Amino acid sequence: MGAQWKHAGRQANAAKKGAMHGKLVKEIQVAAKMGSPDPASNARLRAAIESAKRGSVTRDTIDRAIKKGAGLLDDGVQFETLTYEGFAPHQVPLIVECLTDNKNRTAADLRVLFRKGQIGNSGSVSWMFDRLGVVEATTTQTKIDLESAAIEAGAQNVEVLDAEDLTAGQSGGRFFTETSDLAAVTEALTQAGWTVTKSELSWQVKNALELPADQMQEVADFLTAIDDHDDVHRLYAGVK
Repeated sequence: MGAQWKHAGRQANAAKKGAMHGKLVKEIQVAAKMGSPDPASNARLRAAIESAKRGSVTRDTIDRAIKKGAGLLDDGVQFETLTYEGFAPHQVPLIVECLTDNKNRTAADLRVLFRKGQIGNSGSVSWMFDRLGVVEATTTQTKIDLESAAIEAGAQNVEVLDAEDLTAGQSGGRFFTETSDLAAVTEALTQAGWTVTKSELSWQVKNALELPADQMQEVADFLTAIDDHDDVHRLYAGVK
């Protein structure tokens, strides 16, 4: 299904952890705003809460984020979604999804961050990616056939979760779905006893580039700078 770039060691220090907490809280706010504030009937919110718990976000912070996103507090959230397409160094295709309360600030910042790459127009690289749903889920069941679990849930494909995404005694899978099937697959996995930690629409590159180590380091530094921006919510790069 193509490789999505990940910033290795993102949780390695307090500054990175604080930035990640902010992104997790923002996802909860947006999920509560876009759907019901009740996680029992909002799969995206349920997954966002689970991810926040795994990221050590406190219960009070989670509860406040839900209320803020749902407009139950005076300082209700007003985020806009912005999507940027372009290229990292060495012509690596890149899609950046932002959540922002100030689109002019975000646009200006992203133009600066793209200086060592190339920012493009809408559609300039998205044709190199497939738009689909992704559900990440874990289980403590000892005997799991991921292929069978995917078929039973209605997913199109599945891959094993990386070890760093799991805790001791867990196994897990990344389930790929048609965009229209995301909610149904999420609910099916939940009903089957899986713990869903991510349920979202995603971009998966069709043909990931493989670069030599020196070029890959340059690309990684570029992507890290973009991913560290507070308004950047999702980052998809066409590199292995």
